[in-house]
Amino acid sequence: MDVRTSLASRLYTNLQGAVQPQKMPSVPNAGDEKSPFSAAALSFVDTLKNAEDTARAGLVGRAEPQSVVMALASSEFAVQTAVTMRDKVVEAYQEILRMPV
Repeated sequence: MDVRTSLASRLYTNLQGAVQPQKMPSVPNAGDEKSPFSAAALSFVDTLKNAEDTARAGLVGRAEPQSVVMALASSEFAVQTAVTMRDKVVEAYQEILRMPV
């Protein structure tokens, strides 16, 4: 089978558009910052960043110990909430898998 380089490169170029990832139309608000999931995720990230900044400031003596403890407690609560949400999603997924088709 004789395949010429120009033919192969042309075919490859034509196929590149077909294999490029595209935004899924079935998920209308996946990237929308106003969706509840993205708002919860952004709040979680902000809580962890604030706790980390407060802990760093406490290590060098720029923050009071009470504020460091409060920041760590809020980050612990945020992580526990995220783990609980993850567990509920996994449980729901497993329940869907158990449904008869």
